[in-house]
Amino acid sequence: EGPFRVFAWIKGGAPGQVVMSQQSGVNWLQADVDGTLMTELMSTGRTATPLYSETTITDDTWHRVGFVWDGYQRTLYVDDIPVAIDSQTGLGGSTGGLVIGAGQGNQTGTFWSGMIDDVRIYDRAVEP
Repeated sequence: EGPFRVFAWIKGGAPGQVVMSQQSGVNWLQADVDGTLMTELMSTGRTATPLYSETTITDDTWHRVGFVWDGYQRTLYVDDIPVAIDSQTGLGGSTGGLVIGAGQGNQTGTFWSGMIDDVRIYDRAVEP
């Protein structure tokens, strides 16, 4: 319900696969259909949209990927560099457990085929 950040080290994976999600919620960090980092964490209004980067994360290289929401802005990071930023005054709430390495609902094709390490979640918006 307040600012937070989530970061993880990843390697491999494929387009459409998910690093982290929430049951009964959305995909927090995932590779888009072209292998770039994106998030579905967003507000609930009509103007809410996923946040997309142009940075590929499925190139079989270790990357530190992350999401920070400070209460006003969403920021995606790859290797501690901001790769996508926009404004969001709130994020839609969701319930359920946190899922690492699969999409919300465990849909076919969302399971991360690479490696995930050192997942960290903070209840404050700390930059890398």
